[in-house]
Amino acid sequence: MTRTEWTVLQEAHDSIRAAVAGVPANGWHLPTPCEQWDVTQVLQHAIGDQFAYVSKITGGPGPSYDPFSPSGSLDGASPAELLEAALSASADAFGRISADSSEVPVPLPPFQLSAELAVGAAALDLAVHAWDIAVATDGPSTLKPSLAQALLPVANALVEPLRGFAFSPAITPAPAADEAASLLNHLGRRADWKAGSPS
Repeated sequence: MTRTEWTVLQEAHDSIRAAVAGVPANGWHLPTPCEQWDVTQVLQHAIGDQFAYVSKITGGPGPSYDPFSPSGSLDGASPAELLEAALSASADAFGRISADSSEVPVPLPPFQLSAELAVGAAALDLAVHAWDIAVATDGPSTLKPSLAQALLPVANALVEPLRGFAFSPAITPAPAADEAASLLNHLGRRADWKAGSPS
């Protein structure tokens, strides 16, 4: 298991590992908070996104499929092994980034970010999709309030240009919402989402 010195990214890596480990054998086609995608498709999207970050940083090949059009089939491959390959590549790529770098290439607008924001963007993607997988399979939330608190400034800085594409309209948090719920609401997700509940 490859680890990264970027704390927020490591926490996001750990969160999606936990979410994937918690998927039951019959859980890979359950619906998720990403309305058009099941659990397998969310995992494919998250993996593809990490390879897209890796490609931008290293100049190497990107994902072999469109992360925004996941097939829903892993063709018999191990989900954990596919995930680990992406996380290892992510850790290695971001390990090349200096903390004081101001122009890290990324795959989505604005296409260049400071090191802190670039790492945060990759971590945000993983952490939120880990939560998607966890709640879809009725597991415990993998989005710890401390991680959500670290990612909220990243979301505040980056999300608005992607509304309607990668993110839905923001939801006003409940008065007692914790950091995780506030982050999810900001990204347009219902923090109380359950399978079968109305959107």
